[in-house]
Amino acid sequence: MRNLIVLVLSVGLLAASTFAADSYKVTKKLPIPNQGGWDYLKVDEAARRLYVSHGTRVDVLDVDSGEILGNIPTLGVHGIALAPEFGRGFISDGKAAKVLIFDLKTMKVIQEVAAGKNPDAIIYDPASSRVFAFNGGSNSATAINAADGTIAGTVDLGGGPEFAVADGEGFVLTITSRTKAWS
Repeated sequence: MRNLIVLVLSVGLLAASTFAADSYKVTKKLPIPNQGGWDYLKVDEAARRLYVSHGTRVDVLDVDSGEILGNIPTLGVHGIALAPEFGRGFISDGKAAKVLIFDLKTMKVIQEVAAGKNPDAIIYDPASSRVFAFNGGSNSATAINAADGTIAGTVDLGGGPEFAVADGEGFVLTITSRTKAWS
């Protein structure tokens, strides 16, 4: 699969600039009721929505008012990816070993796609029009065509992935559990 590059970092990472403690401040709090664990967040700036993975569902909030617009049920949500040009969102449902595809307007699941064990991080790469689900339980990544939900392929990563990022040019970077710990 040529659109996925996996780097296993075994040396220290470049340190980011340190900001003064007073350069950050809380500008708004959005309370989200109910119980359950939290994982990833995803903001849709154009639609002014915030998608929050919350235990067994994704809560969808209006970022301006804080109003909960709805939720999307799952067995065990981890991450959310958005492909607005296709009107679709994607949820990694770790407990179901699936990626749920939902309609961005209705917030209804329209398709389920089998993934590896425990899909966790999930990203959309606009350059390839693919969604990548990173399967922590099977040390792999599943590539899904965003337009129709078909699987483009799966690649073994040699370790359990946790998070990934796409550069918008067709390259994807992930760090796996084989990465040496650093402090």
